[in-house]
Amino acid sequence: MIKVLIAEDSAVLREFLVHILSSDPAIQVIGTARDGAEALEAVQREKPDVITMDINMPRMDGFEATRRIMETQPTPIVIVSGSWDTKEVATTFRAVEAGALAVLPRPRGLGHPDHEAMAQELIQTVKLMSEVKVVRRWARPRREGTAPLRLPATAEVERGPKAAEIRLVAIGASTGGPIVLQTILAALPKDFRVPVVIVQHMAAGFVRGFVEWLTHSSGRQVHVATHGETLLPGRVYVAPDGFQMKVEPGGKVSLTHDEPENGLRPSVSYLFRSVASAYGPNAVGVLLTGMGKDGAEELRLMKEKGAMTLAQDKDSSVVHGMPGEAIKLGAATYVFPPEGIAAALASLMKQK
Repeated sequence: MIKVLIAEDSAVLREFLVHILSSDPAIQVIGTARDGAEALEAVQREKPDVITMDINMPRMDGFEATRRIMETQPTPIVIVSGSWDTKEVATTFRAVEAGALAVLPRPRGLGHPDHEAMAQELIQTVKLMSEVKVVRRWARPRREGTAPLRLPATAEVERGPKAAEIRLVAIGASTGGPIVLQTILAALPKDFRVPVVIVQHMAAGFVRGFVEWLTHSSGRQVHVATHGETLLPGRVYVAPDGFQMKVEPGGKVSLTHDEPENGLRPSVSYLFRSVASAYGPNAVGVLLTGMGKDGAEELRLMKEKGAMTLAQDKDSSVVHGMPGEAIKLGAATYVFPPEGIAAALASLMKQK
């Protein structure tokens, strides 16, 4: 049985979440908390396997509770948010910086057409996160002027004297991706002038808040991509909800309603395939933590077209599905933790 603690200030919503999670025979709700302070006490007392955490609570909010739990009793935390307001969602992602593993919207009420799918997503996420081994975490805000992280000299990325000029970096991520993306983008040097395009699997309604958080926490210009815009040097573009995103040979973004791939829209596979076609050896492909295999085969396609390809290593991944599949396929030129990926990208720019 997976033991779950629910932290939520509304009595009605507590019961609603208890009802959803208890409907699965593999989950046992061992307690509830009305605020972050009660959650802290319950974690010490009950030793749950997973915590679902609201953000807006009295006395102690979910961000502060997450921070303290990860400092004292590291436990997998899933943020369950009832807000789609951009500012509040951006605040929610601060809990990811503090150590929360996933952010989900609270399931819609009984009778809503999306209720069943959202409830199942919550259940499956709780099950998946129960298998993650978390470590003690200290939230450390990025300081201005922090030197970019570097690889050991023996691990520097080598491209050779005839390597093509890099004109685009394409990144795919899923479960556990937000904090890895923040780590990579924050560690890139300020003069990193190549555009970056990202597909991050995320619940609908959260992308704009995610982008706002990523902008402030990474120090880079991050935008939700729009159809037809031209990719500019040094800017970061994140695929919007419900669209497939591809890049055209002229350096423009194209958003389509094409069918989901691997059950996903946006799909990393869709983006990487377009990058392989439009940029060939002038691109770098990066596949980060995430469940499933989205993007793995297409990372190999990028490599076959001459692109440099990087995959996140197992030890630093919340879920090693996507990068692990790419590694098995021989799609990754190099395998690094997040800091190594950032340093590798910086190294490639120096070689340019």
